[in-house]
Amino acid sequence: MEKTIDEKKQGNSLVLEPKPENTRKLFIESYGCAMNFSDSEIVASILSKEGFNTTQKLEEADLVLVNTCSIRDKAEQTVRKRLEKYNAVKRINPGMKVGVLGCMAERLKSKFLEEEKIVDMVVGPDAYKDLPNLVNEIEEGRSAMNVLLSKEETYGDISPVRLQSNGVSAFVSITRGCDNMCTFCVVPFTRGRERSRDPQSILEEVNDLATRGFKEITLLGQNVDSYLWYGGGLKKDFKNATEIQKATATDFSQLLKLVAEAHPKMRIRFSTSNPQDMTLDVIKMVAKYPNICNYIHLPVQSGSNRILKAMNRLHTREEYFELIRNIREMIPNCGISQDMITGFPTETEEDHQDTLSLMEKITYDFGFMYAYSERPGTMAERKLEDNVPHEVKKRRLQEIVDLQQKHSKQRTKRFLGEITEVLIERESKKSDQHWSGRNSQNTVVVFDKQNYKIGDFVNVKIKDCTSATLIGEPVGYSDNN
Repeated sequence: MEKTIDEKKQGNSLVLEPKPENTRKLFIESYGCAMNFSDSEIVASILSKEGFNTTQKLEEADLVLVNTCSIRDKAEQTVRKRLEKYNAVKRINPGMKVGVLGCMAERLKSKFLEEEKIVDMVVGPDAYKDLPNLVNEIEEGRSAMNVLLSKEETYGDISPVRLQSNGVSAFVSITRGCDNMCTFCVVPFTRGRERSRDPQSILEEVNDLATRGFKEITLLGQNVDSYLWYGGGLKKDFKNATEIQKATATDFSQLLKLVAEAHPKMRIRFSTSNPQDMTLDVIKMVAKYPNICNYIHLPVQSGSNRILKAMNRLHTREEYFELIRNIREMIPNCGISQDMITGFPTETEEDHQDTLSLMEKITYDFGFMYAYSERPGTMAERKLEDNVPHEVKKRRLQEIVDLQQKHSKQRTKRFLGEITEVLIERESKKSDQHWSGRNSQNTVVVFDKQNYKIGDFVNVKIKDCTSATLIGEPVGYSDNN
């Protein structure tokens, strides 16, 4: 399961610099995981070449697209409410066309078009290159759909636009799909099998971002630790006058090395990892290169071995502890966060206590915690009864959230009196006199603006904290500027 960009602000209408020659307007909104937000940048890039400028005004749009999430029922219900809003506007502006992108499009396919008839176009995550043809179809009065999944990396040759960018941080997609088949998860069905992107195209995208002044990238995938690119080619052996086939392969640790060494002043993050696939080599790379952030999002989902097995998570509680031990030994100041599902089918009170005890032992910096939501088509939906009562799920979730808040406060307190390097990303949400950014451990830091600007690396002495935010005073530029 992937974590969302921001659970409190999942929807985001996105806009880029207009091209004077473009005459049509695109309104695109994204929900759910980071990959959806990254994909929306690809969609905007494709449609920009078809005469569309983006707009933040729904009422003036010629084409409205919503990039959707199916990871939980709540996310799907949010999208349905947005579709109601779009269609209300469409009744006033009948020339406007509405399309659904992403995981809901893949999962529901023709239901939106033929049964409910609430959209004009349905496009799956691997079919965005077909958008010019699909847009032509709906403009000629026909509905359009392409939800075919690919076995190859689909968008490696497309340069994404940076929608609503702060000019500082950017996503760089490195893998798509997932092969792990966790029983609760729709991703393998909506995004298909794992495939990795050519490392050279990844480096080219990072090079372009560096040239444009970006200071931080997040290498992105449903499971980045499974990244594996097979290359090859003919190598001349002049001594023996023969050609030798030289097979090469790049795994995730080697990709981290390539990017870190190519841009030593650029911060590098990655998401999302899977405990069963993370290797010691990856941990060693994070420890070795100062520009790879000391932060790992490592979803565990449950602290019970019995539930982990039912989820088809191919790691045990004990193996997870060993991985955390290696991380903390090699990267002593590493921030670690979690995904946790409570109320999975057959979960008992003992299983729930196992989850709480796992959290007590690890003390995560923060987490993304959910009550189990049965997803149609998954193995859990087909084979397991959703038999944990709603009120029990609700109570257990609150206990997990309360414990995480306690641990988050403990983890932020460790920075009190310390100096931490912060990359300024934006103005603080609560005060126009303060900047907001994150440190290497992915903790938000706010401090007085003074003469600093967005994109600066600043050393900040921490004076106070909440469970989610560090509050400090700047003490000068860091050496990373």
